[in-house]
Amino acid sequence: MGKTFENIRPHLRPTVLLAYPVVLSQLGHISVSFVDSVLVGRTGTVPLAAVSLGVSSTTVLMILGIGLSMGSVPLVAAAHGRRDLPDLGRLLASSVWLCTLAGLVLAGVGQVVPSLLHYLGQSPEVVTMAAPWVRVISWSLLPLMVFQGFREFAEGLGLTRQAMWLSVLANVVNAALCYALVFGHWGAPAMGLMGSAWATLAARILMAGLMAGYVLLAQRLHEYRAAVGRWLPDAATLRRLFDLGAPIGVQMAFEVGAFAASAIMIGWLGATTLAAHQVAINLASFTYMAASGIAAAATIRVGNLQGSGHLAEARQAGFAAYGLAFAFMGTMGLLFVATRQVAPLLYSHDPAVVAQAATLLLIAALFQVSDGLQVVGLGALRGLEDVKVPSVVALLAYWAVALPLGYVLGFRLHWGAPGVWVGLLLGLTIVAGVLLLRFRRETAPGAVVPTPESERVY
Repeated sequence: MGKTFENIRPHLRPTVLLAYPVVLSQLGHISVSFVDSVLVGRTGTVPLAAVSLGVSSTTVLMILGIGLSMGSVPLVAAAHGRRDLPDLGRLLASSVWLCTLAGLVLAGVGQVVPSLLHYLGQSPEVVTMAAPWVRVISWSLLPLMVFQGFREFAEGLGLTRQAMWLSVLANVVNAALCYALVFGHWGAPAMGLMGSAWATLAARILMAGLMAGYVLLAQRLHEYRAAVGRWLPDAATLRRLFDLGAPIGVQMAFEVGAFAASAIMIGWLGATTLAAHQVAINLASFTYMAASGIAAAATIRVGNLQGSGHLAEARQAGFAAYGLAFAFMGTMGLLFVATRQVAPLLYSHDPAVVAQAATLLLIAALFQVSDGLQVVGLGALRGLEDVKVPSVVALLAYWAVALPLGYVLGFRLHWGAPGVWVGLLLGLTIVAGVLLLRFRRETAPGAVVPTPESERVY
């Protein structure tokens, strides 16, 4: 044990330095939902339930796009490790093109979602309020994906602080606009639920513009822009990005889709229970995004070290990220237990909502560690460009085990929402265990990880 710690200790500080800006940047995405939920929750239980339904039905699209964009990180990190400027130039241009096109598609698909909400068995008043909110939020996926195209390239180079500060700024703007538009402060119209949607759209447009401006104008990135030449997509590079990013997006969509499906099932129990689910899942999402930032650092570190031919050090960097996630998520689980009666009051003062949310937070405390370890496992394996097997693992664990079990416990055995959450807990634990074993095997002494050039023929 002592020798293991000595091996990973040199990697702890570099991982933390990469991770904390990514954590704050990732929290920017969930902060939008947090602000929406807190402020809209003050207007009533039904609007809070409508936000839950809207978030559940659009987050799958958002995560699918974010996952697709993340394919550039290990490729950029590996090319940076090789000092391959021409490849970095192709990756920059193609990443922006791919993400912009994906944003257009996702925004278009999102306009169809409201017409499907009434098929999900939700309360009619909740569906009526959620539908227009979903339409506006779906348009915000386009600027979000433009932001991701530039952000993931910069983060692949290890430049993680810029996206952090831009996300912080955009979220301050979102919070201010949301406060003004939901309640009608500072001369703005009181738009209620819809005010939060328009605030989110404006904040994401700001994020996209600022991130694009940084990558296109910063002096430290001049050599990469010069390597681009003409800003046209390269077919072979687009294929590399898509081949790596699509499985990541699908895997993330499987996971988030399972949580969205669980929210739909919980909505069958009524608006109060759905509102309680939104409170608990929103709090749990904060800790998840922190672990996701550690996972992103693992992708960068593992990808860079593997790209420069140091597989043994890539293994140690991966285990350093595992250790950080275990410590952080374990601490957060204890915090959930200690504050389960108080934290829900940030969202609602309805005693029924608070009581049910407190029960769900006990289960959330249990799956914190599994959630953190599975997302770090995914990040470390992405650094090795190993994405297809994890996608299959996620599909089976969430959709063949977690959701069916949650349905049986929640509705056949009448455990209600806690039963659905226990099913999710089991799914997360299975994924965490399988991915840890796979990372150990793929980085074992003597293992050979193919480079992108030897792995594919274009």
